[in-house]
Amino acid sequence: MAEAVYLLCAVTSAACAVLLLRGHHRTGTPLLLWSGLCFVGLALNNAMLVVDLILVPDVDLSTWRLLPAAIGVGLLLYGLVWESE
Repeated sequence: MAEAVYLLCAVTSAACAVLLLRGHHRTGTPLLLWSGLCFVGLALNNAMLVVDLILVPDVDLSTWRLLPAAIGVGLLLYGLVWESE
């Protein structure tokens, strides 16, 4: 059951990223770009979680899977702080 939740989280994050980036392409709103890039990082994080816990459970990828999420949240923080001026 946990595997299905991990997969659904990865698919949902990827779908959010696609929709946000598509909205940015259509309207040119900068906040949509930064939010979309954040969700790309979160989708990569969730995909690496699936790989870490399901495909190769013997290998600890926790540090590597947190890196895309941290970069994504950092991009969103940059967009919220510096692009709002």
